[in-house]
Order: sequence, then structure tokens, then C-alpha cells
Amino acid sequence: MNDIATVRTSRRRYARQTFMPKGRQVDQSHVEELRELIGNRDLRRDLLIEYLHLIQDRYGCLHSDHLVALASLMRLSLSEIFETATFYAHFDIVVEDENLPPPITVRVCDSLTCEMFGAQHLIGELADGLNSAVRVVRAPCMGRCDTAPVAEVGHGHVDCATFDSVMTAVSTRQVKPIIPKYESFDAYRAEGGYRLLEKCRAGERTADELISTLQGSPLRGLGGAGFPTGLKWKIVRGYPGSRLMAVNADEGEPGTFKDRHYLEREPHRFLEGMAIAAWVVEAETVYIYLRDEYPAVREILQTELEFVQQAGLFGDTKVELRRGAGAYICGEESSMIESIEGKRGLPRHRPPYVAENGIFGRPTLIQNVETLYWVRDIIEKGVEWFAGYGRNGGKGLRSYSVSGRVAEPGVKLAPAGVTVRELIDEFSGGLLPGHEFKAYLPGGASGGILPASLDHLPLDFGTLEEYGCFVGSHAVIILSDQDNMKNVALNLMRFFEDESCGQCTPCRVGTEKSVKLMEHNDWDETLLKEISQAMADASICGLGQAAANPLLSVLKYFPEDIQCTTK
Repeated sequence: MNDIATVRTSRRRYARQTFMPKGRQVDQSHVEELRELIGNRDLRRDLLIEYLHLIQDRYGCLHSDHLVALASLMRLSLSEIFETATFYAHFDIVVEDENLPPPITVRVCDSLTCEMFGAQHLIGELADGLNSAVRVVRAPCMGRCDTAPVAEVGHGHVDCATFDSVMTAVSTRQVKPIIPKYESFDAYRAEGGYRLLEKCRAGERTADELISTLQGSPLRGLGGAGFPTGLKWKIVRGYPGSRLMAVNADEGEPGTFKDRHYLEREPHRFLEGMAIAAWVVEAETVYIYLRDEYPAVREILQTELEFVQQAGLFGDTKVELRRGAGAYICGEESSMIESIEGKRGLPRHRPPYVAENGIFGRPTLIQNVETLYWVRDIIEKGVEWFAGYGRNGGKGLRSYSVSGRVAEPGVKLAPAGVTVRELIDEFSGGLLPGHEFKAYLPGGASGGILPASLDHLPLDFGTLEEYGCFVGSHAVIILSDQDNMKNVALNLMRFFEDESCGQCTPCRVGTEKSVKLMEHNDWDETLLKEISQAMADASICGLGQAAANPLLSVLKYFPEDIQCTTK
């Protein structure tokens, strides 16, 4: 039987590691290997994670000998290298040669939608059927919930994974991403792409004009927070000094895959929106922070960014594509900034807010991929065009990531304010045969859970809070009478336990203790609520503050699925 990692590696592992080599001498041959690997790139502190990726990609792991050499090359302490490398789940740290990982790693997503469609059974089959040359590990959401269950062989994804399809990918070494068909630079230019950006740079449009247009539109941050876009641009532009910009393409919320959908199909519409935003706030550099689970998107952006830069469309603005390394917490904006700076992704205390004190302490505009995707259309077609869409009081268009027990999962472009019943019936082909609608997650893992009896609520910002939920990133997971809500809540809490960065005690301890209590047949409702309140009140960031939302929803709406013992 092949060994399998039964628990995903926690972000907290950096606090528990004891294998950091002490007193190791620098081997000059390893230094030279890294010089050749890094090439003529600058040895900047903020590029540390990029260099760790280079080493991992070349050698299949991060051997301590190479990390010692990297510390010497970058003039950093060995502890700085190790504390960063051990924070991120996708880096394999090896101290002794006999502990080298197998040539191939198979990751199987065990987040909610994949678990609903048999991930646990698949993991067991692979553990029994693969040999020692292949390592099988559990992994959090890979952003492909519409094709659950999902596995990843090397950097090649296997959608709707079965034992046979994964075995085929392993045996044929299909470890590289498949690049989908997308709109190329030439095709986008042919249909008017980048003309708006050129007008901006030519002085035909002004920054104040664009800010005013967006302020009059219902466009908001679509990564989850929903902050008005035009107002954010105005605030950042109002701070003196040189400014920067970061794009949050690290959508790690279980159930969310809309950003990948657009990046794999229309990358230039996003890139033009990004360039316009950078022009408005006069950002010197734009950092695109892309989750490591999207290797196909990374190849697309690397290719297409080169075309845009060669055409001179970015002007003097520099664009850097940064690669995440498997940390859900880096979807939080201040954690993402820490990672862009080459450090552990620990959330910052606020104030000051990142608009004023962001990357390298400079005013920073942070936007989500989908938000930037809509910029060109809104400015060219007008506020009325975008605002003209909407239902039940909502305004604008939204991209809902729909997965779970529906016949046609996927990204559904629908009016803001659409109800879950409308999403199911009009956009998703109805429920799967033999399933009865029971519940839904309106905003991914952290957005809480609502019963089918509340299927009439508009899915929009500010409409669900009174029910203990929120729409967040518009990730909608449909549950049926074949899903036990106790198991659903436990799956989600385990995810938050694994992904807690460990910086603050309420989140670090609260998620862990909640999981242990929830694993019992009888739930202690009073104690679980006390822990939930402590996490909500005292956690530094939104992860801990929202981690208990699914648990509280189940206690409130689905008492029949659990047995609670009140003490």
C-alpha cells in the first residue's frame, strides 16, 4: 500500500519544524548551481519565493544544501529562508538525501465539492494502486469545482478524475498543464482591444473622468469584499508619493473558479483593465499574484504579457507576474502583500490600510481579476449599460461559480441579485437527477450555509448578512438531500484549520478545537458557539472571523442533521 499524507500540511507548520540544519557550511558547487539557475535575475529580497520555485521546479524539492547556498547568495540568514519556505504547502523541504520525494506527486482535492463527488474514495484507490515512485497527498481546492473530483499529476490537472484517468496520466507522464484555447493578442486587437488604453495614454481621456465614471457605476471589488471600485481608485490616487498596484489572482476560496475562467479565455480584456487602473493611479509597477494551482494561466500570461510589452502598451509601467505557493491566507490582501515582498503570508494589523501603506510601505491599489475584466466595457459602453442588468434590486452583472448537485456546473454570467433558485433553474440546467434541493453555500466556504427554504434571497452584497451569511466571491455550492450538513460543516472547518496562518491564537486554536469537537457524534453546542464568538471577535483577519460561519449555519438551520449536547 502506498503511503499517503492523511492530513494536508498546515500553514502553521513553520512553527513546528525542527529539522532546520544548523551550522552547515556553504558548498560552493551548490552556489554555482543556483547562479546558473537564477541567471541574470536580480537577487532582490522580494524575489525569494520566485527563486524557491525555480529550485523546486528544477530539482523536485528544496534540499537543505540548496537553501544554505541560496541564503549565502542572497545574503540572507538561513532562518529567513527556512521560515518562508516552510510556510507554503507546495514547497518540499528535504534535509537528508534518503528523504527525497518520489519523482511524481499526485494531489487530490478533498475540499467540499470534490468530497461530495467521491474524492475520499479516489484517494483510497490511489493509495492502494500506485507504487512507491508516486506520492499521493490531499490538497485544498484547486479552483476546478465544476469538474469535481479533481486531481493534479505534477502540474497537469485531471478533471472529473477517476482511478483509471489518474493512472493514465501517471503512466504517460502527463505532468504539464493543458493550455486551453483563448483569445490571442492579435485577435483582441482586431476587435478593438487596447484602444481605450491608447486613448488614455494619448490624453484623450483623463484619470478623473474614468474615476467619475466608475464611481457612478455599480462595479465593486469582486474578490469578496465588494468595496466600490471607483472610490478605491480615488483614494489610492489621493495619496502622495510613488504608487504601486497588485492584482489578486489567488482565488483559493473553495467553490470559486471565475477568475480562472476569464484568464483562460480572455486574458487581454483583464490585462487592458489592469493597465487602465495602473494608469489612473500612476502605479510604477503592477504585481499579478497568481495562485500556483493555475499553471496553465501562468503560461498564458507569460506569453501574452510579452506581446503587450513589445507593443509598448504598458508605457513605463512594469508588470511582474508572481507565483503563489499554496497558501489560502494569501488571498487576504495584506497577506498577499507580505508574500509579494518574499515573506510568509501573515496578515497585517490595520490601520494603516494597504491603500496608504501597502507593498514596500507605498500606496497600493489592489483589485480582483473579475473587477478589472469589466473596466473596459463599463467605460466604453457606459454606466447605464452595466447598471441596466440586475434582478431583485441588484445592479450590474456577476460571475457566479456554480458547483455541486446541479446538472450544468460552471461560471454563470447572470444579473446581480439573481436568486439561487433562478441560478439552478435558468442557468445550471436544474438539479442532478434523483437529488432534492436541500441547502446552498452562497459565498464559498466562509459565506455560511442557507436552507432551500431561503432560495428566494438575492445573491448580492448586503442581502444575506441578516441570515448569518454573505455572498463574498459569488461561489455557490448546491447541496441536496444526499448531503449531511454535519459532514459539510466539518469538511469546511478542517479546511480553515489547515489554512490558518497561525499568527493569532483565536484562529489557530479555535479552528483546531472546533474540528476536534465536531468530530464527536454529539456536538457541544454551547462550547462551539463560545469558540466561534471568540474567533469572530478577536481574529486578526477574515479567515478566523468567518471560519465558524458554516458551523453556526448548520446549528441554526439544520438541527436534524446533528445531535447537540448542551452543557
